[in-house]
Amino acid sequence: MSAKTQHNNILLAIIGFISVVAVVAAIGFFTLGRQPEIIQGEVECTEYRVSSKVPGRILEIRVKEGDYVHVGDTLAILDAPEVRAKMTQAQSAENAAAALSQMAQKGARQEQITGAYQVWQQAKAGLEIAEKSYNRVQRLFDEGVLSQQKRDEAYANYKAMEAQAKAAKSQYDMAQNGARQEEKAAAQAQVNRAKGAIQEVASYINETVQTAQMEGEVSSVYPKVGELVGTGSPIMSISVMDDLWGTFNVREDQLNGMKVGTELTVFSPAFNKSLKMKVYYLKDQGSYATWKATKANGQYDLKTFEVKARPIDKFDGLRPGMSLIIK
Repeated sequence: MSAKTQHNNILLAIIGFISVVAVVAAIGFFTLGRQPEIIQGEVECTEYRVSSKVPGRILEIRVKEGDYVHVGDTLAILDAPEVRAKMTQAQSAENAAAALSQMAQKGARQEQITGAYQVWQQAKAGLEIAEKSYNRVQRLFDEGVLSQQKRDEAYANYKAMEAQAKAAKSQYDMAQNGARQEEKAAAQAQVNRAKGAIQEVASYINETVQTAQMEGEVSSVYPKVGELVGTGSPIMSISVMDDLWGTFNVREDQLNGMKVGTELTVFSPAFNKSLKMKVYYLKDQGSYATWKATKANGQYDLKTFEVKARPIDKFDGLRPGMSLIIK
């Protein structure tokens, strides 16, 4: 074999190798390089916690995790003896205030009115006698029979009896009229205050029986029967299964014009089906969220957006925590 032939064979081998590398690179570019990026999210739902405004001991829990409850269903019963004691105090305060108000409205007792009337009549009789005595003394004084001293004494006694009769008449009028209007209003205000205290305690008593405020599924039950729970401590969580949505974390270079109202085709691995969803929430996650530099030297960064979308049509079986895929 000549040197020229050997050189040609080597050249052909190099060209063949380069061709193979080019073909492999082209295949990799058109297949692997163009695979769609996958965005994974998950199903979430509205969840509310059942808690009481008063502390107490769990007497009974009437549901368990996984139960579906309706509005008004009894979930748990608490024992709060302190609240019942406050109700007794509030009721006693109302009874006392009502008695005082009734006394103010009725005024003095009939016996008191009669007694005041008799005192007035007695004072009137004394006034009549004093007046007659004074008139006789005045005539004798005019005739020069009695001294001026005797006449002044009779006049002073007459005026004293007159003042006493007026005072007795005032006492009788006051007994008839009863308490003043301001006193009656104050007594009624005390009654209203006591009633308000009873209503407040009654609202606390209602808190010892916890009922469902919305339909949903019991997702978690925290305390056990017999345990103490504090004010506002969660007793259980209920998931509102009719209010489901999907949450996705999407880099801004993957948004591709996505906005509120955009319809998405989302794949559910749990059912091996696709479903239509509509975006209703889109917001950046802030500087603490995941980001990615677009170039090695980090000329600018890409933020991550939280995207939420609801199913357009009802999708039976969809549950919180299930995965959702966007390609």
